[in-house]
Amino acid sequence: MSTLRHRLHSIIFEAETPAGKLFDMSLIGLIILSLFTVILESVASIRNEYGVFLLYAEYAITLIFSIEYLLRIYVVNKPFKYIFSFYGMIDLIAILPTYLSILFPGIHVLLSFRAIRLLRVFRLLKLVSYMSAADAISESIYNSRRKIGVFIFVVLINSILFGSVMYVVEGEENGFVDIPTSIYWSIVTMTTVGYGDISPVTALGKLIAVVLMIMGFGVIAVPTGIVSAEMALLERKKQAEKNHTESCPNCMREGHDTDASYCKHCGFRLN
Repeated sequence: MSTLRHRLHSIIFEAETPAGKLFDMSLIGLIILSLFTVILESVASIRNEYGVFLLYAEYAITLIFSIEYLLRIYVVNKPFKYIFSFYGMIDLIAILPTYLSILFPGIHVLLSFRAIRLLRVFRLLKLVSYMSAADAISESIYNSRRKIGVFIFVVLINSILFGSVMYVVEGEENGFVDIPTSIYWSIVTMTTVGYGDISPVTALGKLIAVVLMIMGFGVIAVPTGIVSAEMALLERKKQAEKNHTESCPNCMREGHDTDASYCKHCGFRLN
């Protein structure tokens, strides 16, 4: 890797150097500024008075994001791997709507124009790449997927059973017109949402509702406990490994040991 590419890679993909931290903080500020322009543009009074200014601000922000996107492609050894990665797709989505809105202007496509420009709010996802906590949460949820899946399956079975019982107990005259509607009521009740559009009238129906409400506390607590336990386990593992955030120039994966000279995933020499 050339000296220029090496320097740019350390700035763009690594957060441990002062230049890398400044680069990341600048991008975070730019993302937030871009989101504010989208929000302000949706207000009619502000759009009528400052629409031109907001438009040029959007063009300037998009230009900076475009340069950043091209630089990311330039500094990695395998550009297509970055382009089709999750963060690569998010970076592309962040700039594509503005260019599409330029290519397809006109009154007859006004609704499409608005929809395309609204896609700019997906720039918020760019912030995910700068939050290590987001990686920890996503990894914890992924590791807990089997337990959560079994729990959701049990909740759905209970909803079907209680919904069917309520259809028989309350009947159509009390709003439980069919089993799907009754299942909808049981899910709303069990999750403690309680819209109130359907409610039991009979004493037995109210008793069943009370049981579902009490079960609702478990519906909220169980997944939270599963993910929290997995996050605690992950945190202990990371503390033991004491990995740093340097990104491999070749495969772009992180989590190397602090004294590592080569990537443990692909064998490429680290910066």
